[in-house]
Amino acid sequence: MFFQSKYRYGFILALATYTYINTAVCRVYDYFQMPIQWYEAFASIILITFLTWEWSRINQPFFEKWFEGEQNTIKRLIAFFISGLLGSIILTCMVVVLFEHFVLNIPMSLDNPLKLTLTYTSLINLLFHLVNAVIYFMTKYKNKQLEAEELLRMNTQAQLQSIRSQINPHFLFNNLNVLSSLIIKGKDEANSFIEAFSKVYQYILRNQDKELIELERELEFLQPYMFLLQQRFPQSVALITEIDEHWKKTYVVPVALQMLVENAIKHNVHSVQKPLEIKIKANGSNELEVTNNLQPKINTEPSSNIGLNNINQRYALITGKQIKINSTGTEFKVSLPLIEMNAYANRYN
Repeated sequence: MFFQSKYRYGFILALATYTYINTAVCRVYDYFQMPIQWYEAFASIILITFLTWEWSRINQPFFEKWFEGEQNTIKRLIAFFISGLLGSIILTCMVVVLFEHFVLNIPMSLDNPLKLTLTYTSLINLLFHLVNAVIYFMTKYKNKQLEAEELLRMNTQAQLQSIRSQINPHFLFNNLNVLSSLIIKGKDEANSFIEAFSKVYQYILRNQDKELIELERELEFLQPYMFLLQQRFPQSVALITEIDEHWKKTYVVPVALQMLVENAIKHNVHSVQKPLEIKIKANGSNELEVTNNLQPKINTEPSSNIGLNNINQRYALITGKQIKINSTGTEFKVSLPLIEMNAYANRYN
């Protein structure tokens, strides 16, 4: 931030020099009949500028701690400014009064030197805090832009990854094989398969530009997706959901559940004898738990965790939170934050 800048001493010296030159050119000290040498005036201006700056610099961390959160930004800046003004005035009074008494040998009083100095102190304190506020909001705006760009990149990556997983040759080949066998069995089953197949693509394409989506819609999307999987792996994959209606109105990042289901199928053995069970439930702590029984495949390549990392990064950008991953000897669980729309709106206001 502004007060913590490594160039602060250069800025203090430059401002003090500029101020002294203006007072000298305008003959301010002569106008107020102040018997002071040029070097004494210059030194006093540097000292007052330094004390005003350093008082705010030292106190800034305390105000950032006392007024945490973006919702307290205005309160923090106002309280910080008032503290800087009062502190710098007290320090300035001490400097001026002591300077008058011990250097100029004149009685301590609220005369012109003190009034002039207090005016200067108030103005530079206001200047410092205005610049600090401008830099703060500019930095915040720039960070929001960077977050938005990064979020767009991550969403695009998720969409492309999801679409690629659906249209890669293996997926098409497997589903066409299933479709051909269903056509032989009967027209109705084939039509149901085609309908589910189209719904999967429609969902991904319609929601590709969204940052968040209602959990209820994400769960609805899983139905045709699971239908396709169950046609490929009959009685081998089961999906169980335990979610109250209240939690269905919260939000998650798009395609997150599909990616977690796909991740479970990719890395685990699933058969009629050893079915893979995937459970989705809200735990009551604003989290959605996606759990599967652990049946790891043998002789598989180490996972790159691209899907999990993608979901985690999108959550971090949108909510500032991260997903939780817990693996035991019998199950693998991923906990996703459930987002209330009000909390999401407050973060971006």
